[in-house]
Amino acid sequence: MKPILRLVLLLLGTGLTLMAADRTFDFDVLQFRAKALAAAPYAEPKQHMPDWLMKLDYDQHRDIRFDPARAWWRTEKLPFQLQFFHPGWLFKRPVQIHELVRKEEKLIDFSPRFFDYGRNKLSGRIPASMGFAGFRIHAPLNNPDYFDELAVFLGASYFRVLGVGMHYGLSARGLAINTAEAGGEEFPVFDEFWIERPQPGAKSITVFALLNSPSLAGAYRFVITPGVETVVQVKATLYCRKNPAMLGIAPLTSMYAHGENTGWSRSDFRPEVHDSDGLLLQTGAGEWLWRPLINPAQVRVVSFTDSNPRGFGLLQRDRKFDHYDDLEANYHLRPSAWVEPVGEWGRGAVRLVELPSPDETNDNIVTCWVPAQLPPEGEPVNFEYRLHWMMDPGERPPGGYVDSTRQGSVLNQPEQRRFVIEFKGPKLDQAPDGTRFEGVVTVGEGARLVSEAVTQKNNFAGTWRVAFVVQPDGTGRPVEMRCFLRQKQHVLTETWSYLWNP
Repeated sequence: MKPILRLVLLLLGTGLTLMAADRTFDFDVLQFRAKALAAAPYAEPKQHMPDWLMKLDYDQHRDIRFDPARAWWRTEKLPFQLQFFHPGWLFKRPVQIHELVRKEEKLIDFSPRFFDYGRNKLSGRIPASMGFAGFRIHAPLNNPDYFDELAVFLGASYFRVLGVGMHYGLSARGLAINTAEAGGEEFPVFDEFWIERPQPGAKSITVFALLNSPSLAGAYRFVITPGVETVVQVKATLYCRKNPAMLGIAPLTSMYAHGENTGWSRSDFRPEVHDSDGLLLQTGAGEWLWRPLINPAQVRVVSFTDSNPRGFGLLQRDRKFDHYDDLEANYHLRPSAWVEPVGEWGRGAVRLVELPSPDETNDNIVTCWVPAQLPPEGEPVNFEYRLHWMMDPGERPPGGYVDSTRQGSVLNQPEQRRFVIEFKGPKLDQAPDGTRFEGVVTVGEGARLVSEAVTQKNNFAGTWRVAFVVQPDGTGRPVEMRCFLRQKQHVLTETWSYLWNP
């Protein structure tokens, strides 16, 4: 069927009319627009950006700052405010931003009056239709008298969110397509946003977004509720032009340079440098798994097959300042992010991608949910989840958890490796003196356990330590290892899951 005929039939077949879509806006209307967009061939959006803005370098673009006095909704003294990012430098694909008032959409025109250009000189007129690079949402998060940054939507489908006392760290994305697949990754883009004007006293703010890429188009709704743990309720519908090789739902992107499990970098004064230190997941069967992150020598992709997962996320568990010793980056205050699926997601896998990185300037960690099977092209892909941004993961997991992972050489046995796992948690802390716990260790193909694991209380750290030595079989195969604590037949902790490259 020709694309034009297909699009006409689509418009005639829907219960919505173009006239109705012009008058009001809601998630149904956005779904309609995404479906119509996906029915047509993909085309790069037309640019309304002057050439001189395209040529701005980093310093020139950084010198352009939004004027806080012109924050959207500031004069109305509403509970949320908007500030906009100026296009230029890396941000050469402006997005259109609309305000929604009683379901009526109104485009927010670009104006130089929003910005202080610093030492830059305007080289000609900038069209009002140009759009913005992105936007950020401000709210009285840490102080009732000051509007802090709450969330940022900037670049492709990336967004970052904060809760009380947090500093920006890892990012979320609307979608991941063909990450770490042959042929390269496809980066879908939020081309257009609609932001509901909040009512006085509102506790949440709602953002709609239209996603577009060569493979698909999608409708998104984000309901952001700030707090000690800021929660983003995400609802999305995707329409594929063609099914990609890999579709990643609820992707999180982070950075891991080095940490306690990889050893102190000889060239860095800081003991640890990372936005996240591990992947936590709760399977559909209720098992909790913890996978410490690494900065690998080459790309590593691991999939945890599951059905109807209960949650997964990238956590920054280590909150001790002296473990980072960084007064500027404040890695000890970077948020953790937890994906809580709403409804049943079916069969698939939580995928973890770890990329080699020479330093902290690159996001080299990606995790997402990959469905085992996508519907036929043209059929919608629907999903919903709650995204928790937090400092304290609370009862995730409800029992004991891995506090640290360390490894080192064995004296006079260069082919062997010693692993030391520290477990912590309220139930472990409350164990009376003389309590005996058993560290259960399993070692997969490629190595063997040299001797029984030793489990003992670490009174100095308030943890329980499991130490063991493994010896590879010489094949060089990566070795999967697992460890948890139990008392008799009762499992007391999450399962430490580690992939070791001898």
